[in-house]
Amino acid sequence: MKTLRKKFIGDKDFYKKLFVIALPIMVQNGITNFVSLLDNIMVGQLGTEPMSGVAIVNQLIFVFYLLMFGATSGVGIFTAQYFGSGDKEGIRHTIRYKLWIGLIICLVVFLAFMTKGDALINMYLRGRSDGGDVQATLRCGHSYLTVILFMLPAVYIGQVFISTLRECGETFAPMLSGVIAVFVNLTFNYILIYGKFGFPKLGVVGAAVATVMSRYVEIAVIFIWIRKHRDKHDYFKGVFKTLKVPLALVKKYFITGMPLLLNEGIWAIGVAMLAQAYSTRGLNVVAGQNIASTINNIFNIVFIAMGDSVAIIVGQHLGSGDMKKARDTDNKIIAFAIFISIVIGAVMLLTARQFPRLYNTSEEAKRIATVFIMIQAVIMPKDAFLHTSYFTIRAGGKTIITFFFDSVFMFIVSVPVAYCLCRFTLLSAPAVFALVHACDLIKCTVGFILLKKGIWMNNIVKS
Repeated sequence: MKTLRKKFIGDKDFYKKLFVIALPIMVQNGITNFVSLLDNIMVGQLGTEPMSGVAIVNQLIFVFYLLMFGATSGVGIFTAQYFGSGDKEGIRHTIRYKLWIGLIICLVVFLAFMTKGDALINMYLRGRSDGGDVQATLRCGHSYLTVILFMLPAVYIGQVFISTLRECGETFAPMLSGVIAVFVNLTFNYILIYGKFGFPKLGVVGAAVATVMSRYVEIAVIFIWIRKHRDKHDYFKGVFKTLKVPLALVKKYFITGMPLLLNEGIWAIGVAMLAQAYSTRGLNVVAGQNIASTINNIFNIVFIAMGDSVAIIVGQHLGSGDMKKARDTDNKIIAFAIFISIVIGAVMLLTARQFPRLYNTSEEAKRIATVFIMIQAVIMPKDAFLHTSYFTIRAGGKTIITFFFDSVFMFIVSVPVAYCLCRFTLLSAPAVFALVHACDLIKCTVGFILLKKGIWMNNIVKS
């Protein structure tokens, strides 16, 4: 017991350092997701069709978010290790690389949504109508998507600078900008959705306008912060003197980062395909899953922050060459993530019936949402382990392994299982959801073996 305690439980200084990194991320994600819940409820008050239309578009936009995350976090592995080794010019090169690859992704996604947006929304409207209006849902989704596209450049620029700050251990500034942005979003959602204080009542369009505004406020706050603290964050100085990145580094970043970019993109597409499979059970499932997903995002902020902490703290230990410290820190963060997810999952399970009552939707949609929430509560420790394991393997630059660990598993196991169960059985969507997640136990076993072998303990900026 003493050995286990020493291996998996840290001392006071360990948790102090961990929470200095993780707490601002938790606060930002917590406030963001809570406001997202309020937004969701506001749109939900307009009815099942508007809520479902917005939910479908947000599922599609989620693909863009993860593509940008993959693009920046792939090279961000180098950023964290450059910071750990004190190489500021190396950090500048990673910022320039992020700007170029992010621009390409932003343009491609913008054109895809502009030309194929309605067709993509229609993919989610092929199931039973359950008494809802499919065409009204499509119209709401189209209106929301048309406006939300103008958010993409702000997300792109913001992700480049916010990810760099986090990888260098600065989590307060992203928290501050995120908190300000979500309150801007909440305020203008209320004003523009319902037409308050003399503004027109815009419904789902108002929700989209508020979201776009909040994203531009977020990057404005980040730029002001960087400007005021340029002496502390001096790796930003001179970053725009040139946008050229040495070809040898481009090749190095590309080889390491591209599997991660592909992983995030393919995984996001896989999540969208899972949602589409569940949607064949009807509009009530679309609405119920949207409610459950929003609630789940509030409860999982702790283990999400633990994953970011692994990327930052463990990545910096690897960059400094302290492998023993990296392994010890990683064990303790993963153990803490699993423990806290058990506690939070229990609270989520006990309160699962309360949240769907906040929505103006059908009783069947509320019932489905409740079951989804209960399942998510039970599987939370599993998700915590997989999330922190993924970031551990990624911190050492083993992005090919993370590609197979995450997205390949999604497409050879999770998506086929969901497709077959939805197409060839009469199982309910929540039952299919639970069986798909049960398959992740295979991935947990593989993840445990990879962590134990220590294949992730690499310094990739040594040369």
